[in-house]
Amino acid sequence: MRTVFIIAALALVAGCATNNDTDQVEAVTTPAAPSVDMASQDYLEQLGHRVFFALDEYTLTSQAQSTLQKQAEWMIANPGVRVRLEGNCDERGTKEYNFALGARRAEAARAYLVSLGVAGSRITTVSNGKEKPIAMGSTESAWSQNRNSTTMIIGGPSS
Repeated sequence: MRTVFIIAALALVAGCATNNDTDQVEAVTTPAAPSVDMASQDYLEQLGHRVFFALDEYTLTSQAQSTLQKQAEWMIANPGVRVRLEGNCDERGTKEYNFALGARRAEAARAYLVSLGVAGSRITTVSNGKEKPIAMGSTESAWSQNRNSTTMIIGGPSS
């Protein structure tokens, strides 16, 4: 009986006690986020500034369309920004063929951005052919990286 009385008394005391942990607000210091210029090339690169293509192709994949959708939203939110789309190819093929293919890749990306509501006057295109590889080497891995259209800021608030 004594044990039951002690347990009941402890339960009563526990139920009446206040929990000071919930009554006080703990000050939490979070580091300030670095200021990022939303209209900068750095921000664009974090968002995704390249779309990739299959060998001898300039058709946009669903992944490329998704990346360009993000770019279009970004461009609409930053109306003063102008960009250049640079079409690139891997090292295979003639110089002339790759310049023509690079131009078609850049134009495919431009047409898609325009279809999403970006003013065409804000976008220029250029073909680098195979002259500006981003990955060195004669492997499928390097070639797949070099088959791209790269978006570069050429004018606007942060240029």
